[in-house]
Amino acid sequence: MMTAEDKDEIADRVMDVAVSPPVTIAKGYLPYERYDVAIIRAHDETLRQQRDVLRGGRVAAVLPVDLGRGEIVLLRQFRLPAHLATGHGEMVEIVAGRIDNGESAIAAAARECREEIGVVPDRLIELYSVLPTPGITDEFVTFFLGFIDSSKVPLRAGLAQEHEDTRPFVVSIDAAIAALDRGQMFNGLMVGALQWLALHRGRLQDYFDCANPAA
Repeated sequence: MMTAEDKDEIADRVMDVAVSPPVTIAKGYLPYERYDVAIIRAHDETLRQQRDVLRGGRVAAVLPVDLGRGEIVLLRQFRLPAHLATGHGEMVEIVAGRIDNGESAIAAAARECREEIGVVPDRLIELYSVLPTPGITDEFVTFFLGFIDSSKVPLRAGLAQEHEDTRPFVVSIDAAIAALDRGQMFNGLMVGALQWLALHRGRLQDYFDCANPAA
């Protein structure tokens, strides 16, 4: 049996580190900053590094589920980095977007559902959080399960002032997990959410019973 001490070994830890004030390299859609870092090691050794960070901030991501129909809502959206990396720029994604200053993660989750798939969940429950690419960005994503009526999903959505063009679509849970197994999707948030769903689909009713009203 794993002890409490063993569990602490499999966990992120605080480090003894000194970080300089940032130097702004560029400031476009997101700030891009450079830092000098001094990591204090054993025997008073110091490891010095220079690191660049894209300041992504906090993000809310939502996997919208129709519990009664056994369906989920996904969306298609063009992503330039995906186009450059794979040539397949029209990605299949879950709902996700940045949390505004002063906004709670759950409020952002409900808002992003309205903007990206045209439907606000009846209930939301927080699942887990991740740093998708901690080697380059501080973006911190909190995942939610959202319970929706998939019959209300429109053909197109997206926030006009942000030049979004999202195309929601409804699929069965079985079809989504089968597509994941075939390796047909590369969006990291999508892959993580579907892996979670594959592990926990038998407990969706329990999550529904514990979820909070989205309104």
